[in-house]
Amino acid sequence: MYGFEALTFNIHSGYLEAIVRGHRSGLLTAADYNNLCQCETLDDIKMHLSATEYGPYLQNEPSPLHTTTIVEKCTVKLVDEFNHMLCQATEPLSTFLEYIRYGHMIDNVVLIVTGTLHERDVQELLEKCHPLGMFDSIASLAVAQNMRELYRLVLVDTPLAPYFSECITSEDLDDMNIEIMRNTLYKAYLEDFYRFCQKLGGATAEIMSDLLSFEADRRAVNITINSIGTELTRDDRRKLYSNFGLLYPYGHEELAICEDIDQVRGVMEKYPPYQAIFSKLAYGESQMLDKAFYEEEVKRLCLAFEQQFHYGVFFSYIRLREQEIRNLMWISECVSQNQKNRVHDSVVFIF
Repeated sequence: MYGFEALTFNIHSGYLEAIVRGHRSGLLTAADYNNLCQCETLDDIKMHLSATEYGPYLQNEPSPLHTTTIVEKCTVKLVDEFNHMLCQATEPLSTFLEYIRYGHMIDNVVLIVTGTLHERDVQELLEKCHPLGMFDSIASLAVAQNMRELYRLVLVDTPLAPYFSECITSEDLDDMNIEIMRNTLYKAYLEDFYRFCQKLGGATAEIMSDLLSFEADRRAVNITINSIGTELTRDDRRKLYSNFGLLYPYGHEELAICEDIDQVRGVMEKYPPYQAIFSKLAYGESQMLDKAFYEEEVKRLCLAFEQQFHYGVFFSYIRLREQEIRNLMWISECVSQNQKNRVHDSVVFIF
């Protein structure tokens, strides 16, 4: 019942909420980012990070450093924190945390299947997989030739099995079908996660419905822009949109018939929360759209910490850490490639 979470929440989840709020205070600040942007080499970045929570993970790394090493070690820290919380969690929080992993599982499945299609080494692909999305039979994905085999041989025993019911066809796996598969899986996953949060009720339902609706709307916009000029029909495009969110259903009808980025902009400007995002972009420009969406997402994720006694803080913290790792990767790449003038192009400040 809404408003009464405070009575019982701390019995099972009070310790973990305190832990996750403590982790949040360790996120890099604007001052940290300004210092990182002044760094001349990757070793300078390592030296600055040694004074943060990333220090113990990077201290034994020898020079010369690579961007991949920094990103890998920062991801290990995130995974360690997540696994600690998962081990301590009881139902329904443990199921909620598992849902956070499913998105990475979908990305890993798509990565392995796409890599196999282009005859890449499976071991090399496994190293690129996100650790949060690993599952036992992931290496055997490489043997699948079509969607049905992919499901029957591998995914039937994983949590992704229910999401596959919508995209099992006998069609061979090619680049177009794999991308459709990714978006169909994500649609089913987001709708399932949304229903689960609504069932939990209270502040969790309120905060998570806002965060997941934003995610669904962002995916709808990206699907529309990426499918402009492809053979994807309007009906196919509409089927990939999630059945919830601020744009559902009328915005989806309009997005499905968009032919260029300016028509997408026209649709989105009818919705006040998204009007501000598109007002930052010049007409015909879509390169900066991702950054504008990330900035809006970070704002919403930070707001989740303003309220207590809900599970949204766990989702928000993991997403903020992932954004931080993306920031560190961009800064490291700019430094290593001597492109310091572009360092602020993709950094999204969290505080």
